[in-house]
Amino acid sequence: MANGHPGITPETPQDVGSGPPRYGSDVVAATLRELAIPFIALNPGASYRGLHDSLVNFLGNEAPQMLLCLHEEHAVAIAHGYAKVTGRPMAVAVHSNVGLFHATMAIFNAWCDRMPVVVIGATGPVDAAKRRPWIDWIHTARDQGAIVRAYVKWDDQPASPQAAREALVRAAWLAQTPPCAPVYINLDAEMQEAPLAAPLPPFDVARHRPDAPVMPAPDRIEAAALLLRTARRPVILMGRVSRDPAAWAARVRLAEALGARVLTDLKVGAAFPTDHPLHAAAPSVLMSADGAAVVNDADVVLSLDWVDLAGMLQIAFAGEVRARIIQVSLDHTLHNGWSMDHQGLPPVDVFLAAEPDAVVTPLLDAIGKRVAAKVSFHSATSRATTPAAADRPLDTDALAHALRDAVATRAVSLVHLPLSWNGAAWPFHHPLDYLGSDGGGGIGAGPGIAVGAALALRGSGRLPIAVCGDGDFLMGVTALWTAAHYRIALLVVVANNQSFFNDEMHQERVARMRERPVANKWIGQRMTDPVIDLAAMGDAQGALGIGPVERTVDLAHAFQRAIAAVDAGRVAVVDVRVQPGYTPAMSAAMARGKAGHG
Repeated sequence: MANGHPGITPETPQDVGSGPPRYGSDVVAATLRELAIPFIALNPGASYRGLHDSLVNFLGNEAPQMLLCLHEEHAVAIAHGYAKVTGRPMAVAVHSNVGLFHATMAIFNAWCDRMPVVVIGATGPVDAAKRRPWIDWIHTARDQGAIVRAYVKWDDQPASPQAAREALVRAAWLAQTPPCAPVYINLDAEMQEAPLAAPLPPFDVARHRPDAPVMPAPDRIEAAALLLRTARRPVILMGRVSRDPAAWAARVRLAEALGARVLTDLKVGAAFPTDHPLHAAAPSVLMSADGAAVVNDADVVLSLDWVDLAGMLQIAFAGEVRARIIQVSLDHTLHNGWSMDHQGLPPVDVFLAAEPDAVVTPLLDAIGKRVAAKVSFHSATSRATTPAAADRPLDTDALAHALRDAVATRAVSLVHLPLSWNGAAWPFHHPLDYLGSDGGGGIGAGPGIAVGAALALRGSGRLPIAVCGDGDFLMGVTALWTAAHYRIALLVVVANNQSFFNDEMHQERVARMRERPVANKWIGQRMTDPVIDLAAMGDAQGALGIGPVERTVDLAHAFQRAIAAVDAGRVAVVDVRVQPGYTPAMSAAMARGKAGHG
C-alpha cells in the first residue's frame, strides 16, 4: 500500500525508470522522498510540469503519492486536515501565481491554526528571454512569495537544484518547528526542466533538520509553580496543544494535582476530557457566560497557549484583570504587522516561552502533590442533554444526539463542526475525538480539512465524521471527489438550514440598532428557490448521497445507511434539514458582537 496507508488506491505509472536524478525537478522530487513526505496534493499546472513528471516517472508516484484535487484551496485544506491528526506536513503543489491566488484562503486558515504545510509553487521562466508569448508572462511574478509572505512562516525562490534541495529541507524543518505554520517554496520552471550539469554533492537530510526544543529557565518554572501552589481558585485554559495521548494524560494529572477548574475551546482540538468533574463549562467557539464566570472567579489563570487570551480576559473581567496570569506559548515568534490573528496583548505575570507539552511535566514536578479540591476524579458524568424525542423539531442538537446513538461505542473523530454545534452534546475523551475548527474562519474549508483528516486516520480504527454547515459544504464540496477517487472513507453530515444564518443574525442586530424591520433579515441570505439538492451534489462527487432528512425520527436510519457505506470504504453525505438557530450560550456570545462570517 502506498506510503504505508491502508487502502490508498495508487495511480501506478508504467515503465518507470531508475537511477540518480537527471533533471532539476528530479532533485526536488527525491528531496521530498528523503523528507518522508507521504503525499502531495495538487491541481495540475504547466509551471511545475517538470516536477509532475519527476513525481510520476522518476519516483513512480509513491512517497510522495500525488492526490489529484479539483481546486488548489482543497489541496491545501487536505494537507491542513492531515496535519491536524499527525502534526506532520504533507506537500501541496500549486500552479504559478494563479494557483497560489486560489490557495491563499486555505494557506491563511492553516496559518491561523498553526499547522505545518509545505506549499510548492512555480513560476514561468525568470529569464524573460525564455518565456513563451503571452501565457508565461501573465503567469510569472517578480516576487511571487509576496502573495503569501504575511501568512507563511518562511518562503524562498531557489535558482538552482542544489539551492532547491536546501530550501525544501529548511522549509520542512521550519514548518514543523513550533510554532508550526505553512511555508512556501517557488520553483523556477526553467530550473525544473533543465538537465543537471553534474551530480549534486551528498547531502544528509537528517543532519540538516535538528530538533529545536525551547524550554524556559528553571526560575520561570518555579515562579509559575509558586503561583499555582498558593492559588486558592486556579483555572487552566487548555488551548493549542498536541494530539499526543501521553501529553493529554499529563494535562489531566496537572489539573487534578491543583484541583484546578479547566476550560477548553472548540476553535482548537480536544485538549482535556470534557465530562471530567474539573471541566467547568461546555466548550464553545465563543466564550460563554459560564466560562467567563469561571475565569472571573479565578485568582490564578494558567493559559496553555489559549488562542485569544486577551479577549478571554476582557470578557471575563470587563476591566482590571484581578487574577495572576501565567502564559505558556511560543506564538509571539510568529506575530507580524500584517495579520492580526495574534489577537490582543494580554497582561501576563509569568511568561513561559515554550510549547505547552514541554512545560506541563516540569510544572507537575515543581508543584508536588498538592490537591486543593475534594473531587471524585473518576466519577465523571456527561453534561450532554437528554436525547431528544423522535418527534421533536430537527435542530443541530437532535442531529448530534441521533449521530451519537448511531455510532454507539465506536471510536469517532469529529474532524469538523459547525458554529451551531452544542459543546455539551458530545463529550471528548481522547485527543483525536475532535480536531478543531478551520483556523481562519474561511468558510468552505470544512470538506477539504475533513478529507485530509480522514486520510491521516486510515488504519486507526476511528470513524471520521465531519458536520458542516450548508454554506461551508457548498463552497468545498468538490474536495469530496478526491476522497472518493482515492477511496478515503469519510462521513459528512450537512447541518442544512438553507441559509447563511450567522449573517441573518448580524442583519437582525443591525436592524434592531437602527429601528428597521427585522423581518427583512433573510434577504440575500437564504439558499432556496431553487432548493439545492446537497445529497445529489455528494452523489456527483462519487459519494453516497442521502437525504434530505427532514424529520428527527428519520435520522437513525439515515445515519445507519451512511455509516455502513463508510465502513465499506466510501464517502457518505447526509443532508439534514435543521432549523436555524444556535445554543443560548452561542447566541449570547454573538450578541456581544464577536461572531464572524458563516
